[in-house]
Amino acid sequence: MTRTALITGATSGFGAAAVRQFVAAGWRVIATGRRAERLAALVEELGAERVHPACFDIRDAGAMRAALAELPAEFAGIDLLVNNAGLAQGTAPAQRADLEDWRTMIDTNITALVTLTHHLLPQLIERRGAIINISSTAATYPYPGGNAYGGTKAFVSQFSLGLRSDLHGTGVRVTAIEPGMAQTEFTLVRTHGDQAASDTLYAGAHPMTAEDIAAQILWVANLPPHLNINRIELMPVSQSFAGFQVARES
Repeated sequence: MTRTALITGATSGFGAAAVRQFVAAGWRVIATGRRAERLAALVEELGAERVHPACFDIRDAGAMRAALAELPAEFAGIDLLVNNAGLAQGTAPAQRADLEDWRTMIDTNITALVTLTHHLLPQLIERRGAIINISSTAATYPYPGGNAYGGTKAFVSQFSLGLRSDLHGTGVRVTAIEPGMAQTEFTLVRTHGDQAASDTLYAGAHPMTAEDIAAQILWVANLPPHLNINRIELMPVSQSFAGFQVARES
């Protein structure tokens, strides 16, 4: 039987790579995102029988519910939710951060994620499905400028554990995947389009790729239904843990 995955944030990065890998593995995919032209390109590349585009802003609960209510019959039974849509905005320390950047991260990384998850839980329970939430190493390891972003990803990781506990006995699997440095459009978004900053961050670092993370998502999704991976934390070999900061008197 062909299974169906709903993958949010499918217009770039981890999401787009996951759509391609899931289709190659025989899944149907509902691909969501704000950029209709990129969703259309995925459909053209992979086929309308395998990919259904659902264009909406993940923060718009009404648009999300409307899009899911209009799914074609062959895509209506969702077996896997991949909560991938998310972003970081701004690199300034908390005392100089833009409050709107914080609100955007909270609305996208937390509020939208829990809203979609809550909406799909009855169906996922009925189908004994799975939830894969994309968190970050920032959930565990703080760094200067990480402030609200790290807080939102800590929520995602803890929410995943809470879901796992609440869904005990239902057969629904829940996993948090926590990547470190991966080269996508992430830094471009975070810096509001600063290509030089993105190039500088990744130069010579041999970061992970979107395809690397998509492969982990697919691996978890294809595990036997009696196995649950609680969390995966992964980094490129070139990245490890920062030391403690010490402020010294001059």
